[in-house]
Amino acid sequence: MPTGVHIQDARSQLFDAAERVLLRDGPHALTSRAVTAEAGFAKGVLHRHFADFDAFLSELVLDRVARLSALPLVPGAGSVVDTLTAFLTDVFSSVAVAIVALITFRDDLRQRLRAALGPGIPLASEAAALVHGYLTAERSLGRLPADADIDALGLALIGSAHMLFADRQAGPPSADAVRRMVVTVLP
Repeated sequence: MPTGVHIQDARSQLFDAAERVLLRDGPHALTSRAVTAEAGFAKGVLHRHFADFDAFLSELVLDRVARLSALPLVPGAGSVVDTLTAFLTDVFSSVAVAIVALITFRDDLRQRLRAALGPGIPLASEAAALVHGYLTAERSLGRLPADADIDALGLALIGSAHMLFADRQAGPPSADAVRRMVVTVLP
């Protein structure tokens, strides 16, 4: 990128570049140099928009957390199994698994995110809250048993989905594997 040329939406381009590096090479490869090289920018571009690399990573995670609310979890629409299968696949086939590893890997990032979001594992905790709300609504519609333990079901779904998607070498699980897990967990 030539010096002095205005970059349209540099933050978004840097976030997308970081996501590509994370998905392709994993959290250990995510550096400011790797991100700016992937975006085709000079290294200074990142530091013009963010105080430091951990501030950049924190904003990246917060941006990806905000995107979760756009994923469809509509109570009463379609089957509960199909809705949860699609949601969990969308969440964990994205950069979520790599971000969880990144947060585990970087202490300063984890502290910043806890200050912004509270306790828990960002992305996984927000996905769990969305699943909890969805399951609660489905129970109130009578599509889940009245005595269903929503807290336990939500955690089991999120944890199991994370485990299915966590193996970077094997690739993502099939839609059938995710569906079987959801059917097994739900009452």
